[in-house]
Amino acid sequence: MTPSAPQPVDSSASSASSARSRLLAAAITAFGERGFHGTTTRDIATAAGMSPAALYVHHRSKEDLLYAISFEGHESLLELMRATVVDGQTPTERLRAVMHAFVLRHALDHTRARIINYDLEALTPEHRAEIVVLRRGMDALVRQIVEDGVATGEFTTTDARLTTLALLSLGVDVSRWFRDNAGPHAWSAQDVATHYAGLALQLVGATD
Repeated sequence: MTPSAPQPVDSSASSASSARSRLLAAAITAFGERGFHGTTTRDIATAAGMSPAALYVHHRSKEDLLYAISFEGHESLLELMRATVVDGQTPTERLRAVMHAFVLRHALDHTRARIINYDLEALTPEHRAEIVVLRRGMDALVRQIVEDGVATGEFTTTDARLTTLALLSLGVDVSRWFRDNAGPHAWSAQDVATHYAGLALQLVGATD
């Protein structure tokens, strides 16, 4: 049997993917340091080791870069949250797992998380609408857990919708203040996630 010939590598596709990755990483760094409005496309292109003209080969605008960062960040976080929910778990177990994952992501990936949460209004209405759908998915996931906990008597909160808003806001705010290597007495990302998961159960009035 004659072995099949090796398939040629599409170097152009690989190069384009590498360029997009460099641009996204450079944009996250630049937006994190200067803010979206304080960053120019030249800043991003220079940080990525590219010419400003090359940036427009992959993204139509600075806003398009922000959208790409925001969409990927929200989509991957929603998938992560859904993956923590396991059949047979009690609402208490589900809420602890979901909030731990939610907070841990906001601590570990705090620069990107801060950008996509606090620069949301810089997106076009069309792009913002797509992100809102993903954010509503997170809200619906957590609210269902809270409502299930109230139904079983595990949670005593009287307003599942408002409590869900408080829970998600608590996690999002971690990205605002958390920093890597903040000093010998700083909390680790795991410390924060574990503590906030416990706070989440207090907010819903968990009885267990």
